[in-house]
Amino acid sequence: MTEKIVIGVDVGGTFTDILAFEEKSGRVSVAKTPSTKEDQSKGFLEGILKTTNDLSLVSTIIHGTTVATNALLERKGAKTGIITTRGFRDVLEMRRRDRPKTWGLWGTFTPVVERKNRLEVSERTLADGTIRSPIDEKEIENCAKTLLENGCSSVCLFFINGYANPENERRAAKILRSVWPNKHVSVATEILPEIREFERCSTATLNAYLQPPVANYLERLETRISEERNKSEILIVQSNGGVMSVETAKSLPIRTALSGPAAGVVAARQIAKAAGFENIITGDMGGTSFDISLIANNQNMLTSQANIDFGMTIRTPMIEMTTIGAGGGSIAHIDSTGLLEIGPESAGSDPGPACYGFGNDRPTVTDANLVLGRIDASNPIGGKQKSLDYDAATRAVDNHIAKKLNLSIHDAAEAIIKVANAKMSGAIRLISIERGYDPKKFALMPFGGGGALHAGALMKDIGLSASIVPRYPGVNSALGCIMSNLRHDEVRTLNISLEELDCKNLAKNIEEITIESKKVIDRSKAPLIKRERIIELDMLYLGQTHSVPVSVSDDLKKLTRQNIAKAFLESYARAYSRPLEGISIRVLNLRVSMIGVRPDIDISVFSKGERAKETSDCVISKQKIYSNGAWHEAKIFDRLLLPGGSIIAGPALLTQPDATIFIEPKMNAKVDSYGNIILSEEVF
Repeated sequence: MTEKIVIGVDVGGTFTDILAFEEKSGRVSVAKTPSTKEDQSKGFLEGILKTTNDLSLVSTIIHGTTVATNALLERKGAKTGIITTRGFRDVLEMRRRDRPKTWGLWGTFTPVVERKNRLEVSERTLADGTIRSPIDEKEIENCAKTLLENGCSSVCLFFINGYANPENERRAAKILRSVWPNKHVSVATEILPEIREFERCSTATLNAYLQPPVANYLERLETRISEERNKSEILIVQSNGGVMSVETAKSLPIRTALSGPAAGVVAARQIAKAAGFENIITGDMGGTSFDISLIANNQNMLTSQANIDFGMTIRTPMIEMTTIGAGGGSIAHIDSTGLLEIGPESAGSDPGPACYGFGNDRPTVTDANLVLGRIDASNPIGGKQKSLDYDAATRAVDNHIAKKLNLSIHDAAEAIIKVANAKMSGAIRLISIERGYDPKKFALMPFGGGGALHAGALMKDIGLSASIVPRYPGVNSALGCIMSNLRHDEVRTLNISLEELDCKNLAKNIEEITIESKKVIDRSKAPLIKRERIIELDMLYLGQTHSVPVSVSDDLKKLTRQNIAKAFLESYARAYSRPLEGISIRVLNLRVSMIGVRPDIDISVFSKGERAKETSDCVISKQKIYSNGAWHEAKIFDRLLLPGGSIIAGPALLTQPDATIFIEPKMNAKVDSYGNIILSEEVF
């Protein structure tokens, strides 16, 4: 019987990463191909064909995409309209009365929907759910007609207090969908039936803004796949680390923002757990950005809200990440004050770093690493060129940095790396030390094409215990795609005191959400081992604004006020050191997550494959490496051939098709039983 293949595809700003996994043998094939910004589906298919020539063998494709993220950051979503309650057309623009520059009076903000396309109707639902004014059907039809005449291709329906009673929105949505010429209708109570008007309006509007570009992309993708006579199941990674069907992604594209980085964190958690690390900080360094997330006690940190850009708030469950512009393609420059700065502008995949030879003459982080000898010019990742242009990288560093700062070329290149490392260290401190986590209890897991080049410096700068570099760091997010489970999240606002909470009614709500969530999960035909349900309540003390998430038992028989109160006090004490006394407790929201658990992947398969008998047999060549103002002789090893238990003293380079690992002087590396590289300042 022919073996079936599962493929994970992560599209980044510079490279598209592919990992193909043969389910029975455990064989793994990886590839990196330049991302095709004009149409991601083109690079997507090119990358898959690098791992297998016969797409009929592919059973499932799981995809992490940046289409939604790019559309938001570049303001390239669809022309969108809003139909809202009279008097509330400017909710999207007023936001939370914040401003772009906290300490200044200047700053501008332009909402994604211009004011002429934010239309009002005479309806009103009160905060207690009472409908004071029902909708006027003709008014809804007229608004739709006006928006279509204005060139809108998608529309958001958002009525004040719709979370308390969605009846007006439901009736209006039925009318709107009967006259709107496509499926791009986003209804706020369907996207986010939760208290807080700006967040609900922003999330639903951005969903509408993304529906046409994301749906068009996924349709192109399905067409390209079908042209290759492939009928595999396609799943899309969500920001929460779960996956969903293509049809769900078309209707809820807002849940795909940051999907690729989320998949990398999913893989990192499972790899770390297998290797015996409970606490890790992930550092995903691609061509454009550096994405960081913290995993404590083998649990991903989730957040219910994020700001993609100023004024662009998304309220949906997602893995908590911090992103900065410090990727391999980030451009180094001297700012107006004469200081060396890295990013946020990136050379991306086109033209790419100066050493790629495609027209860029400004230095990037990759160029600096090449000048310092930390990249083997004869073995570039990504397959866009056979070798890197060392002279072009040197000219870029010399002309734009060295001469302006009166430094030697190599000192200028090292300065670029030190500034980039400082930016990354600062971001790591933000999610660790500043939140009360001791970095000595955490290991760093660098991945992406460039993460392992900076691991040693980040460890020393922050005081992390070690670094664990996965077997395929350059395609770790693609690996995370095939490890992700199906997931669907729902929320309902309760906004009631704990003393008034009817636990039987709460259980009824949970069961209703569960039934609907199962239907969403079942839209996918992916094989599942089981389904799991996670129940949480957003709770707070009376008078507070911010809530804490409180996990409650999946056994609804144990759903009592006493058990809920106990769980809240424990969660509150964990977050704020101690509970408060004599203050009423409120239950704000109910959250239910349905997980469709896919078959596990045994991490040990990555330790298989051809290996050399001795560590010395893996040496490819030697080259000079510049570090801390001095030159060092370093060996270059074929990382994938290193046998388990190998110990390598720095300085050294470990090369593989998807990434390069730099072992700094006075650091040591060991290959563990899973094929991971463990970096440490200690002697193994």
